[in-house]
Amino acid sequence: MTVNHGLNGGRRVSVEDHSHNRTVYQKGRAGYVQHPYSYRGHDFAQRTYVSHGHVYSRSYIGYPYHGAYLNIYAPGVYYSPFFYGWAYNPWASPIMFGWGFGGSPWYGYYGYYFSPFDSYPSASYWLTDYMISTDLQADYAAHTEAGEADGEAPAAAGPPLLTPDVKQQIADEVRRELALENNEATNSSQQKDVDPGSSGIDRLLSDAANGKPHVFVVGTALDVVDTSQAECSLSDGDVLLLQAAPPADAQAANLVVLASKGGNECAKQDTVSVTFADLQEMQNHMRESIDQGLQELQAKQGKGGIPALPSTVPAQPAPAPYEAIAPPPDPDAATEIQQQAQQADQAEQEVTAEATQPGSAQQ
Repeated sequence: MTVNHGLNGGRRVSVEDHSHNRTVYQKGRAGYVQHPYSYRGHDFAQRTYVSHGHVYSRSYIGYPYHGAYLNIYAPGVYYSPFFYGWAYNPWASPIMFGWGFGGSPWYGYYGYYFSPFDSYPSASYWLTDYMISTDLQADYAAHTEAGEADGEAPAAAGPPLLTPDVKQQIADEVRRELALENNEATNSSQQKDVDPGSSGIDRLLSDAANGKPHVFVVGTALDVVDTSQAECSLSDGDVLLLQAAPPADAQAANLVVLASKGGNECAKQDTVSVTFADLQEMQNHMRESIDQGLQELQAKQGKGGIPALPSTVPAQPAPAPYEAIAPPPDPDAATEIQQQAQQADQAEQEVTAEATQPGSAQQ
């Protein structure tokens, strides 16, 4: 059992065994139960997430990398090449889109950090705002529900901290991920296996070694250290830049903070160390957000300014082959997550009691 109390007051409890069964509880955030399964000789895992009463599942493929065991997101469905082309290429003309969150408390709080694009020349820009806005909603809900001390929001004295230049870099990264998923969809339709080396951070780190940087968007609260070994925190919607690959024997990568929300968070332009497992979860987060956004776009196409797909484009995506044998969502996930949190409470109380016994300082 690993219990981490974050710098922002959050708590994360994680328990994992040698078979990669895992239970994760996060204060005020989505928790999950993970169980392994096998497909064509490859290690997969299915996670059952529980978030504010909502239960859903996702699949991941296991991948040993530089001494770490990574879980790389494996989409549950793939769209047709025509749909990915519609999302990847520029639309006939930029569109306006009303998000409807102008009066939302989270948007009022984070107005100093984020504002949507004025218009959308392609889906990658729309997906960028979709991802960042859902991240900030999740962060605001976590602080509110868990009572994490975040202080007053800074006054919006000037343009948002998440600048158009950084948002452009995110949109470019989203476009690259769309191309990756389109390639995976082609392989899936030909019954080829998922290549975790290409789908995960192995490829991104190789790109960085060849002078091709990549952008990551933080998907949950995370504590890191900077080059001076000082601790700082990151949270949902912060943005990091991978510019160079780490040494061959490293288990973490150095990234530059492109955007953060201030306060006790890592400062802009700080260089921070992120473990490969956490970096993989960031890429997973981006891909999962893109897939959620694609589902929204598919449902909204032809409405609210979103361009309509040609009538010849298949309306529904096709399930990935491995989804047919994935275990069903764990019906006891919510109970297991809550029990894990209670066991962590008890363990921490016992450690505290031992530490305060007479003579404990000398032991």
